Amino acid sequence: MSSRFSTLKISYKPLWKTRLDKGMRKQDLREQARISASTIARLGRDENVATAVLVRMCEALHCQRLDIVGLVPCTQSSRQED
Repeated sequence: MSSRFSTLKISYKPLWKTRLDKGMRKQDLREQARISASTIARLGRDENVATAVLVRMCEALHCQRLDIVGLVPCTQSSRQED
C-alpha cells in the first residue's frame, strides 16, 4: 500500500442519522444552516465541504461535529478516484 494514499475518508452518514433523529428534512437543514442544494449533494457523495458549513450544520442541528462527520476505511476503488 502506498503511503501517499490515506486509509480513511470522511463520511457524512452520521449527519443523515442526526438529521432524521431531530425530525429535520433536508430542506429544513439547507435553510437553517444556510447551505446550497449543491452543498447538500456534495455531502451526499461524502465530498469535502468548508469547515464553516460544518459549523452551521452543527448550530442548526444543535449537535457536535462528531454527530455529523465520521471517518471510514477508504476502499481501493475510492482511493483511485481521489
